[in-house]
Formats: sequence, structure tokens, C-alpha cells
Amino acid sequence: MDTRQLYINGQWVDSTGAARIAVENPATEEVIAMIPAGTEADAIRALGSAQAAQPAWAALPAIERATRLQKLADLVVRDRDALAQVITAEQGKPLRESCEELGGTEIFLRWAAGSARRIGGDIMPSDSVDERIEIHRVPYGVVLALTAWNFPSALVTRKIGPALMAGNTVVIKPHEVTPLSSLEIARLADEAGFPPGTINVVMGTGRTVGDTLVRHPITRFVTMTGSVRAGQEIMKAGADTITMLRLELGGKAPFMVMEDADVDQAVGAIMSSRFYNNGQVCTCAERVYLHEAIADEFIAKLMARVEALTVGDPLSNPDLGAKVSGPEVAKLVAMVDGAVAAGATLLTGGKPLAGAAYAKGHWFAPTILVDVDDSFDIMRKEIFGPVVPITRVTDFEQALACANDTDYGLSAYLFTRDLGRINRLVRDLDFGEIYVNRPMGEAINAFHSGHKLSGVGGEDGRYGVDAYFQKKTIYVNYAE
Repeated sequence: MDTRQLYINGQWVDSTGAARIAVENPATEEVIAMIPAGTEADAIRALGSAQAAQPAWAALPAIERATRLQKLADLVVRDRDALAQVITAEQGKPLRESCEELGGTEIFLRWAAGSARRIGGDIMPSDSVDERIEIHRVPYGVVLALTAWNFPSALVTRKIGPALMAGNTVVIKPHEVTPLSSLEIARLADEAGFPPGTINVVMGTGRTVGDTLVRHPITRFVTMTGSVRAGQEIMKAGADTITMLRLELGGKAPFMVMEDADVDQAVGAIMSSRFYNNGQVCTCAERVYLHEAIADEFIAKLMARVEALTVGDPLSNPDLGAKVSGPEVAKLVAMVDGAVAAGATLLTGGKPLAGAAYAKGHWFAPTILVDVDDSFDIMRKEIFGPVVPITRVTDFEQALACANDTDYGLSAYLFTRDLGRINRLVRDLDFGEIYVNRPMGEAINAFHSGHKLSGVGGEDGRYGVDAYFQKKTIYVNYAE
């Protein structure tokens, strides 16, 4: 049995408690590792280590911090095949997608490292004689990185790269379902020469370890990817210490296809924007609005593509691997059954896969639902799985109104050739990330952010890096 330890102050250490959490392979239900169920004492020890290491880390020239990040990226590339095996084993995605995730892992580190020579401030004139005003960007101190299970490697470096570049130190609390990738990043960071305490990893439950880390006054900045419920709890927990937050939460992306759209292009886009990583992506197309003039054509072409999808052993690189857990499958069953009971028509899928190949593991058939009213729960709540619910609309105005009628605001899609509609969308659609005539996939030099319940703040690009700095204003009077 693979038994893991915590990583604190540059050392692999045991938890102060005896409890452990089993890490399961979603495709086989085999326990592949046992991790410590960390304690409050473990969390405080990690925070203390990060706090002690932070001044010396921040004092290094930014280019030296960048050198460590580049070295870490080099090691990710060197160990890509082994790291991909870890991701697939703990998360269930096809090995091909795990390799693609590691490409993102590398990019996040290199972008952060490249920011070393872009750190700047401002100098401005004062209203007083012989005085100038300087605004400096300075680190917060200790950053807590809370990561989700759907991209267990990339989400870690998306957060710690800019945090470390800014001169902060970090404590990583990975999701307990997929902790192994974070431990691998810590192992490589140690090899890359990061000073002890700069990066720490503490596993455990959110109720114990997570809550302690968020509430502790040493934590000055929390960056988290996860559910709306978890984000709300973190906001409440961090209120007493006025902790800075960056929260990327759930999504309910509308996918609108108008009568003038290239239907083949739109169908191709939804295949990657709904079924990638088994639909377990915050920016995936969660609800589809088809103009009635092209709806039949779109549905027929989508059916042909969906029924050709392969699902199976992630190591054999099927189109879809396993869902991450049994409860996630049960949630999908309940949502689809509820939609059908309410009046939706099930065209394909809608249930766990059966047969000898699926006797073990967490499997769900790719699913299409039509005749779905916009009031149904499946159009209101996040699915996070390979299910496409479809509603017909009569015009762009109806599609836009339906798209905005949600508590979420992360990503959205529109397919049309009408420039006027596109400009209306830019002005009127209340979402942080909008894809026009293309599938999902954000750029590292752009900005990934959500509106409404989908979060606060954002990541990537210059705005994402800048978030990990706080500002210090200095009035310099040089009169003799």
C-alpha cells in the first residue's frame, strides 16, 4: 500500500493524528494510496513554516524566484509520463487528457516565471512641493491554495506559480479525492531547490484542515477553485481576519446556436466543450439553446457524434474515462431522472454503464435530453457530467434572456455570423468568459474570471498575476 506523508518545511512528515483517508482509482475502485487526515495542529504547523520562510523568499530578486519556477516546469516536462499516470489513476480521465493537463501545468509555471521582469509600480507627482508618490507591489505573505479534483495538477500550479512569483509562500490543501498530484508537485519543487517552507502540502478534510487554514490569521490570501457552497463557507470563515479571496466557483454555461450559425462548427465545439474530462470542467457547456430553424439538424448531427463516443479504461485512451466518484454518478442519475419525470425526452444515455467492462468503477453514459424546459432543475443546477440538455428558442432575444437567467456567470457560448448579435452579447451577457464561434479553452495571457455566484477575482494573464500583490503607497518628501 502506498502510504503518503505531509510536506512541511521541506520535509516529509507524519500527521499528528492517526486517521487516514483512502485514495481510490475511479476506474477500478482500487485503493491506490492512503493519505493522512491532517489535523488542526498539522495545518498550523504548515502555516508557521510558510510564515517563517516568507521574508527570505520575498527578499530574493524576482528573477531568482523565476529560476526556481522554470526549473520546476522543466521537471514537470521531464516526468510527464509518470505524472500523467498519477493523474489518471486518481482522477479517472484518459491518459491523453492527463498529458494535456500537464501541458497546462507547465504553461502556468512558465507564464508566472516570465512575469519576473514585468513586476512594476507607479511614480506620480504630489500636490506638495519637493515630494513624489510611489506605489509599490508587495507580497501578501502566506497564500493558501485550495484546489479542486477535476484538474489536480494544473490547478495547483495555476495558483502557486503567480503566488510564489510575487514573493508569497504557499500552503496547498488539495482535494482529498485527488491529493497525489499535489504531492508530486511538492516532490519536484524540492528537487528544483525551493527553500524549505516556501511550499507546503497538507491533506485532510475541508471541515478540519481547510477550515483551520482559512480562519488562521497567518493566512493572508486564499485562492480556491471549487463549488459555490465551499466558496460561501470560505468567505464566511475568512471574514474575521479580513482575508483576501480569489474564488473560482461553479458554472452553468449557456451554449447558444442561432439560425445563421455553422451547425457543423457548433456541433464540433459542443463535443469538446461538454465531454472533455467527462464534462467535469467549470467552463463546460451546461445548457443548450438552439434556434428552432436549425434545432433538428443540430440534434441529429450531435446524436451521431455522441453515440460514437467510447467510454472505458482511461489507460487505453477512450473518448471518456471514469467519473471521479460514485456520488458523482448518483447525482447525474438523479438529475436525468428528474428531468425526464418533469417532461424531458431522453434521446440517448441517461444511466450508468453496465456490463463486464464496467463491473468496477464509476461510469456514466454520454447523454442527450431534448424538450427540456428552462425551468427544470437540470437547466438551473450544475451538472458537471456528460449530459446535454437542449431547449429550443425562437430568436436571439429569447436565448439571451435564458442565458442570463441564472445565478452563475462563469462562461458562455454563442454561434452566429451576425456582428450585431455578437456586440449585443458583449454588452448584455453577464458572464466573465465568453466564447464566440469556438469551443472552450482559455488563453494563459487572458483572464479567467466569473461573475455572480461563479466567483470573485480571477486567474491568468497580467491581471491574474497582479492579484497576488498588495499595494504599498509611499510619500517621499525630499525637501532640504
